[in-house]
Amino acid sequence: MAELKTRATKASAVDFIKKVPDEQKRKDGLELLKIFTEVTGEKTVMWGSSIVGFGTYHYKSERSTQEGDWPLTGFSPRKQNLTVYIMSGAKKYGPLLNKLGKHKVSGGSCIYINKLDDVDTSVLKQIIKKSYAEMKKKYKA
Repeated sequence: MAELKTRATKASAVDFIKKVPDEQKRKDGLELLKIFTEVTGEKTVMWGSSIVGFGTYHYKSERSTQEGDWPLTGFSPRKQNLTVYIMSGAKKYGPLLNKLGKHKVSGGSCIYINKLDDVDTSVLKQIIKKSYAEMKKKYKA
């Protein structure tokens, strides 16, 4: 049975974010940490070396034998952009995405943002909150 390579670690999310080389990404990463903590009420867990996750659900692929645990939601301050993981599927929040501001959606569950100043964080909070609630309900997490 294939398992996910990215797993929860004991690493500190704050330490990870503080080591982000780009000052703007580092600042935005710390702000996203506050936003996700406020919206989810969850403690942070680092997944692999670069994903800051909140909550957990057990994943089983319908198309393969892959399964494992994964965060209900999260983000990563990557070199190219801030990646926000909307695990219930970002595209289903089209009306909110239209109000979000400058962003891109790819891979179904990823919202890419250059910097937080490009988006309306109150709209981002709504998207995170709706997706998080849907995932908790679906997976009884």
